[in-house]
Amino acid sequence: MTSTSPVFGLIIIGDEIMSGKRQDKHMPKVIELMSARGLNLSWSEYVGDSPERITATLQRAFASSDVVFSCGGIGATPDDHTRQCAAQALSVPLALHPQAKLLIQERMQDTAKEQGMVYDPDRPDNVHRLNMGVFPQGAAIIRNPYNKIPGFSCLGAGGGAVHFVPGFPVMAWPMIESVLDSQYSAFFRHDAYVEKSVIILGAMEATLTPLMESIEAAHPGVKVFSLPSVDHPQWGRHIELGVKGEPDLADAAYRALREGLSSFSLTYGPELVR
Repeated sequence: MTSTSPVFGLIIIGDEIMSGKRQDKHMPKVIELMSARGLNLSWSEYVGDSPERITATLQRAFASSDVVFSCGGIGATPDDHTRQCAAQALSVPLALHPQAKLLIQERMQDTAKEQGMVYDPDRPDNVHRLNMGVFPQGAAIIRNPYNKIPGFSCLGAGGGAVHFVPGFPVMAWPMIESVLDSQYSAFFRHDAYVEKSVIILGAMEATLTPLMESIEAAHPGVKVFSLPSVDHPQWGRHIELGVKGEPDLADAAYRALREGLSSFSLTYGPELVR
């Protein structure tokens, strides 16, 4: 890896998610796409179709150094606010992107041909569709292999970037994948980190907290985690206690963790490596 990997975040926009009409599928898929490249999703945020909240969320993203994917709300219907909010968050005007215009026109020509019609660029609905290519000034396009209607990327003052894609998974996921592969491949690591843990049966987290704190303090770059469960079908009440980090660092921290656990009278389940 050439330098420290950026922090990756995810924003998911839409009242349909907040109301429960649709279940979010983006976060699990983004985690999958990143994990396959040795990257980690650090945070995610859900926002309804409120222009004020979307703008505030994007302002925070642009002010950070994070790489953020934003899914949803980039269409041209009255409940789509993301393009306008992005421009407001950046304090720049909106403008029809010339390359986006050409791609949208190509799509309209394709559609007209499929329907056996003559393409009329001046027809009101075709003129309206060009609004899908109106992006914050200075944006770069993200190609859409599904129907050519592009997304867009904007750089923030904090040194990061926000990449905007549609809410439809069939479009969003290949677009996110293409951005990762074209812009962030320098950070890919297939040995980026490993998780090592052990199942501890019937223990209390409070008893183990001092040991967890001491391991994390003694092993910089490693995170110690504790995942309690009260009703697991196989192990019942238990804690999965472990470490995660780069393989060499995680190995050393896990050995120290197991040595520290030896001073307790505990019953163990299996060890897990991911």
